[in-house]
Amino acid sequence: MTRTILPYPQTDTHFTGRVGRTYVDSQPVIPDVPKAPEGAPNVLLILLDDVGFGHAATFGGPVSTPTLEKLAKEGVRYNRFHTTALCSPTRAAILSGRNHHSVHTGIIMELATGFPGYDGRWPENAACVAQTMRMNNYNTAAFGKWHNTPDFETSPAGPFDRWPTGHGFEYFYGFQGGETNNWDPPLFENTLPIEKPEGDDNYHLSAAMADKAIAWISSQKAGAPDKPFFCYWAPGAAHAPHHSPKDYADKYKGKFDQGWDKVREETLARQITLGVVPEGTVLTPRPDSMPAWDECSADEKRLYARMQEVFAGFLEHVDAQIGRLIDAIETMGLRDDTLIIYVVGDNGPSAEGSMHGTANNMKSQHGYVDSVEEMLKVIDELGSTHHENHYPVPWCWAGSSPFQWCKQVASHFGGTRNGLVMSWPRRIADRGGLRDQFHHAIDIVPTILEAAGVTEPISINGVPQKPIEGVSMAYSWDDAAAPSTRTTQYFEMFGNRALYHDGWVAGARHGKLPWQTSGSSPDFDSDAWELYHIDEDFSQANDLAEAEPEKLRQLQDMFWAEAAKYNVLPLDDRFVERADVNLKPSYLRGKKQFIYLPGTTRIPEAASPATKNIDHTIAAEVTIPDGGGEGVLVCCGGEAGGYSFFMKEGKLYWEHNWFNTERYRVESTAPIPAGHHVLSVQITCDKEGEFATGGKATLRLGETIVGEGRFDKQVGARFTVGESFDVGCDLITPVSDLYASPARFNGTLKRVLVDISDVEFDDLAHQVKIAIATQ
Repeated sequence: MTRTILPYPQTDTHFTGRVGRTYVDSQPVIPDVPKAPEGAPNVLLILLDDVGFGHAATFGGPVSTPTLEKLAKEGVRYNRFHTTALCSPTRAAILSGRNHHSVHTGIIMELATGFPGYDGRWPENAACVAQTMRMNNYNTAAFGKWHNTPDFETSPAGPFDRWPTGHGFEYFYGFQGGETNNWDPPLFENTLPIEKPEGDDNYHLSAAMADKAIAWISSQKAGAPDKPFFCYWAPGAAHAPHHSPKDYADKYKGKFDQGWDKVREETLARQITLGVVPEGTVLTPRPDSMPAWDECSADEKRLYARMQEVFAGFLEHVDAQIGRLIDAIETMGLRDDTLIIYVVGDNGPSAEGSMHGTANNMKSQHGYVDSVEEMLKVIDELGSTHHENHYPVPWCWAGSSPFQWCKQVASHFGGTRNGLVMSWPRRIADRGGLRDQFHHAIDIVPTILEAAGVTEPISINGVPQKPIEGVSMAYSWDDAAAPSTRTTQYFEMFGNRALYHDGWVAGARHGKLPWQTSGSSPDFDSDAWELYHIDEDFSQANDLAEAEPEKLRQLQDMFWAEAAKYNVLPLDDRFVERADVNLKPSYLRGKKQFIYLPGTTRIPEAASPATKNIDHTIAAEVTIPDGGGEGVLVCCGGEAGGYSFFMKEGKLYWEHNWFNTERYRVESTAPIPAGHHVLSVQITCDKEGEFATGGKATLRLGETIVGEGRFDKQVGARFTVGESFDVGCDLITPVSDLYASPARFNGTLKRVLVDISDVEFDDLAHQVKIAIATQ
């Protein structure tokens, strides 16, 4: 059976037994159990986040990764495997087998725009591999990060077609979006929001993912011992925030005091000794935009070294959790029949933490810089739930050794070259081998299909399928010297672009630096192209553009052809500008008045009322109990940033948390008496519509002003990536440090109003308008 049309037709639909008047004179036929292709292995696909080629010890880096090392000794490692230079695009490519622009994912979900290669709407004609595996009688599950649902589809309203369970995964445990608080993540189980176990002070997402995956595999095998599984395990690690258990971070105390320049040199030396880079590989120089370690002050060195220690602990910790998962597979006797694909990063290391690093990653994404002095005050807390810390840019550069650049920069291997290990004891005989064939993320799906004996489908659920654009890597398992089956591959991200063909790469880095979040330079014709013969120049150290103009022109022309073929155009280098909600679909566009009932929780920030930089009013109709009100009426965001309208010891408060750095808090002059009331806060901006404008907050009890205060500035674009809008409580982490989550309101909350209009539309809105008008 070719199984090219899925779901494939059942062969036992015609009853061949006999039906008499009773069971005595009847003959049943027991249907066959559906089976995967003969010999199909279990498949465990592991995808780390923001880990560079030069980070893991298995590829010469300074961070201990014993699980990855163990798998490399049991299988083969690849030193010329490539990603797209950014997370959502790589994930779409690695799960679909098509180029990222082909599946409408040329950028992360939050920055989607209205062009085919960039709208974030992964189409049905390019099915996720989980769908194919499930329809070939695999059980399927996804754990961890899912960053491939359009921003506006992540709310309880759905639709859920582009959630993991809509893409063929029968079970999902993890989070939506690009990053998460690993100590207090906004979790989902399938499509339902859930909370971490109450009272579990030691909870960490990476460990919980291992627990959940072990339990799922154990249960799956208990129900069907011979039915194979496809498990996609994609942790938040090591993406910022770098949340490391302290004992893991402390393992690295003093290990980075020599600084990033020396660490990079040491890494290359180990890489050559291990053979993961060829003898004679040249270490590319530090860009002028980055300082030398010796130029840093003593305080800077102390802070920066600790930030790298925390990152290293975070990476080693997640590798240890993977080890627990693989140990469980071995204990169940499944190891020989399990293909493990361990992809060490979805792009190069991240430079998004600013040149000094940050204690709040979202703050740095807005272009604000933490001072070294302020971060030193919390140096012992870095890695904890209280901070969303990220290391300085030069540590990112050190992690891309021996290459140039980093995440976002698709023109150079520092952004796109990632380590890869494959292990399948029953099939891969060359234990500890090295493979240097040139491959890409799109080649993972055809490798899985070949290993499973599954034919690429031409139709799924009646939808004709776009041909898979990747090629299988399985040929390389048996022959280290086999020529690469991938001869051409384009790269593009934020206008940074490159074209590989037959051992040569031409690339052009465009525009702003990868740690700059704003600004645009639409002149792409002036970009300087570089040319490298990478069969002889592993690290892209010797630019041959001037010496080989004809070869450069050939590859430039090929890039434009590939760009037209795969929906890469139009080139676009904008970052924060593409976060504009007007550039993407929204169920809330044009809405200015919202009524919410208690129990409305875990609404993604992108699906909540847009109250930033505009005048608005928030009101709550409540009954305050005897003894005074306590708890949150409504909030959005969390400890990293947000606003909250709440009560504490009977008083009414409004607070704007500016990136956990400054807190603008307005408090009622006296406690609110028991009884039925309408409580409100009116926000009036200094310059409505101006990004991050300051303004005034006015608290009211009915028509009476009970508190006033100013805020000098506000979070201009987005509070957090994963925290939510909650009514009657504050889930995940608290916006205000005056209370602890979940901070449930202790009175009766009838409803909450959020109003950004001048129109009265119901009795609560009328009361609030009257209250404001009487002043």
